[in-house]
Amino acid sequence: MQRLTVDHKTTYRYLNPVSFGDHRMMFRPRDSHDLRLLDATLSISPKAQIRWFHDVFGNSVAVASFSEMADTLTFKSRIVLERYSLDSLEFPIEEYARTIPFSYPAREVPDLGRTIERHYPDPDRRVTEWTRRFLGGGMGGIDTEMFLTSVTQGIKQEFDYAVRNEPGVQTPTETLELGSGSCRDYALFMMESVRSVGLAARFVSGYLYDPALDGGVSDVTGAGSTHAWVQVYLPGAGWVEFDPTNGTLGGFNLVPIAVAREPEQAVPVAGSFAGNAEDFLGMDVDVSVHAQQLLSGVA
Repeated sequence: MQRLTVDHKTTYRYLNPVSFGDHRMMFRPRDSHDLRLLDATLSISPKAQIRWFHDVFGNSVAVASFSEMADTLTFKSRIVLERYSLDSLEFPIEEYARTIPFSYPAREVPDLGRTIERHYPDPDRRVTEWTRRFLGGGMGGIDTEMFLTSVTQGIKQEFDYAVRNEPGVQTPTETLELGSGSCRDYALFMMESVRSVGLAARFVSGYLYDPALDGGVSDVTGAGSTHAWVQVYLPGAGWVEFDPTNGTLGGFNLVPIAVAREPEQAVPVAGSFAGNAEDFLGMDVDVSVHAQQLLSGVA
C-alpha cells in the first residue's frame, strides 16, 4: 500500500480578459477496496460556483460556473489517498478465460456492452494484424495473461513516446502509421487492439507516480502531467490495469480518477470561453505525485 499526495494545476492564459462557460472537471477518485480517498481540496480562480454529480460511468464530476471575466483561469486540485495494488501479477482468472478465445458470461455481456465493440475503422486490418502477431499465429490456445502482457510491452517497445499538449487523440491507425503517440494514444490503440480479439476494454484517466521523485530509482515515462492507461475485464479478476506507455500491468503506481468507454469521456478539464480566438495564449498542466509513506498490507 502507498499513501500518495497528488497536486494538479491547470492554467489557461488569455491575451485579454474573457468570460467563461461552464467547465467540467474530473479530479476526484472514488473510494474502493483498492483506493481510499483521505482528503481532497479544489480551488479555482476566478471564483466559481461548483456542483458535483456522478456520470454514467460512476465517475465523480465537478462543474464550475463563472460570473467574472479574467485573463487567467486556474484550477488547483490536491488529493491524498491510499492506493492498494495487486500483490501478484498472477490474476485469479476463471478457468474458462485463461486462454483466448473465450466468451464472457451471457449475464455480463449487456453490462460490458460497447466496451467489447471496436469503435474505430480498420479498413486494411492493420491494427488487427498487428495484434494477431501476439496470438502465436492463431486465435486459440494462447494464454490470456501472456497475450495481454505481450501487447502491453509490444506497444512500449515498438512505438516512440511523444508529449502532445493539443486536445484529442490519434486514431489507432494514425498511431500505427506514425509509430508514435502520447499515453492517451497508446491507451486507445491498446483498447482497439484487444477488442479485436473480443476482450472488453475501457479508458482510464488519472495520475502516474514516479518513485524517482522521492529519491527512488525508476524509468517511468509520462509523469508530470495527467496519465492514461487501459483496463481489461477478465472474468474472476475483474477490471485489470495495463499501462502500455510503461509496459507494465497491475497498477502499482497508477492513480485512477475516471474510467470511460472512450477517451473523450474522461477529459480531466473541459470548458469554453467567450472572446476572440486569438485571445487564447495557451494551457499549462503541472502534476506532481509524491509518496508520503510506504507501507505494506492489504485493504
